[in-house]
Amino acid sequence: MSPPRSYERRPTRQVHVGGVAVGGGAPISVQSMTTTKTSDVDGTLAQIYALAGAGADIVRCTANDVAAVEALAQIVPRSPVPLVADIHFQYRLALAALDAGVSCLRLNPGNIRKPDQIRAVATEAGDRGIPIRIGVNGGSLDPDIEARFGMTPMALVESAKRELGHFSEVGFSDVKISVKASDVTLMVESYRMLADEVDFPLHLGVTEAGPPPAGLVKATAGIATLLNEGIGDTIRYSLTADPVAEAVAGRQLLEALGLRERTGTDLVACPSCGRAEVDVIAVAQEAQEAFADLDLPVQVAVMGCVVNGPGEARSADLGIAAGRGRGHLFVRGQVVAVVPEDEMVSALVTWAKVVAADGADAALAQAEAGAADAAAADRAALIDAQGDDVNDAAERVALIRRR
Repeated sequence: MSPPRSYERRPTRQVHVGGVAVGGGAPISVQSMTTTKTSDVDGTLAQIYALAGAGADIVRCTANDVAAVEALAQIVPRSPVPLVADIHFQYRLALAALDAGVSCLRLNPGNIRKPDQIRAVATEAGDRGIPIRIGVNGGSLDPDIEARFGMTPMALVESAKRELGHFSEVGFSDVKISVKASDVTLMVESYRMLADEVDFPLHLGVTEAGPPPAGLVKATAGIATLLNEGIGDTIRYSLTADPVAEAVAGRQLLEALGLRERTGTDLVACPSCGRAEVDVIAVAQEAQEAFADLDLPVQVAVMGCVVNGPGEARSADLGIAAGRGRGHLFVRGQVVAVVPEDEMVSALVTWAKVVAADGADAALAQAEAGAADAAAADRAALIDAQGDDVNDAAERVALIRRR
């Protein structure tokens, strides 16, 4: 079940990229872009399938030359997800991509600037019922707009509005918009301004975010800020990495924010403290590897001690905590089994499958006899050996109060 949200999503029009609805209350979709040469049909298809398997709802391919567009004619019918043709400079390639059967075009108003060419593409797209993303990019603004407004939110928004003006001249309104920048603050302020001025669905992204982990931080800072304000209808992480990492990050972000139902395992772990009986980092990594390909829609906790672990992680579907050479496995905070320390992760996987298949109540009904009593004894022994305040917090508080 998704957690409740305290914000309302911005109401927008809705467009359809193939069978994926964007905006108008549709689930927020995840996008990525292939890094292969589009002319390599088999290589591009392999990457598209990998992206779809990682959670991408829509995939974009470059249409940078005739060979790429001709390849798209072969790729589109075999793709598991709708494809967007990425167009720069040559408007005729946009027309050719429509002939190839793509589900959407991305036009950069910074490098296709002749109004008659823009109108020609919009007219053809309208005749075919194909949407267009106006993809404004802070790194490739129309020079006259940048000269007038500088590198500001107003400049990015003005670029999008100018393109909309050309579209409106031919009655085209099947549009979604992005105003991306590599500067997070500029990106956030640009989308906020745009959201106040138009009701088209918005495609969020921090362009050229860079390699992980810094790129993940930058992209999340921008995208999550806006999503938490109810702004955004589809997202893309732009990372200097395998694009599969973009799809994974996008899906994980939406699940973390409660904007998409969980499809995989959400692993949470304590940061460790003086009570930790195991190397929490090592156990968490082992668990992450064990659950990586299982696609179990459960939240799993790995905790370093049995004194506080089950209570602190009681909101998780299940978890395990270490103590006295054993692992206490709990479901919704209630201990259901005690296993040897070296079997902690395998036991966690076994019980996770039960929870995913039959629910937490069914797992609780299978609790091992005596497990709760054994766990209570371990907990009591550790408190007796370590004390109630293993990190000496009470002593520190007393010291502070004497100041």
